[in-house]
Amino acid sequence: MAQPAHTTAGTEVPAEPGGFPPFKTETYPSQLFWLTITFAVLFVVMWRVALPRLHSVVNDRKGRIDGDIAAAQKSRSDAETASQAYDAALSSARKRAQALANESRQAINAEVDKARARADAESHALMAEAEKRIGASRDAARQHVEGAAQDAAIAIVARLTGDQVAADEAVSAVRASQA
Repeated sequence: MAQPAHTTAGTEVPAEPGGFPPFKTETYPSQLFWLTITFAVLFVVMWRVALPRLHSVVNDRKGRIDGDIAAAQKSRSDAETASQAYDAALSSARKRAQALANESRQAINAEVDKARARADAESHALMAEAEKRIGASRDAARQHVEGAAQDAAIAIVARLTGDQVAADEAVSAVRASQA
């Protein structure tokens, strides 16, 4: 609220106009002076204190990032080297395993061939022996059949004719009938 004008001794003193102080034109020069001083102090504080700290933080961060990138690249190259070494070792191991498998296969095949040859030789020997026994049995059976045929011929002639036939004649008659 505006204050009423005071009157003293018949003269009227005008009331001070109210309002926002920065908008008062009477205070512009002092406002500009203090603005300049404040700006200069803040500029010096920023230039001497805050900016060097910010600059060191940015440089530290950049250095840390560069170090991390270098470490990552070194780790990557180490991993690639290890991977190549692993692949080479794996390839070598596969070749050795295939060579051992081929050696084992050849050794087993050789043993199987030897065993097969032994078994074939044994079976041939047994077959030859069996054929000899069969031949001997066949010859014995023929002799028995001839003997039985001779005896039968003598018995048939004796029964039919009542005559006794000599063994030599029965043998010749049986041989004549086989031919």
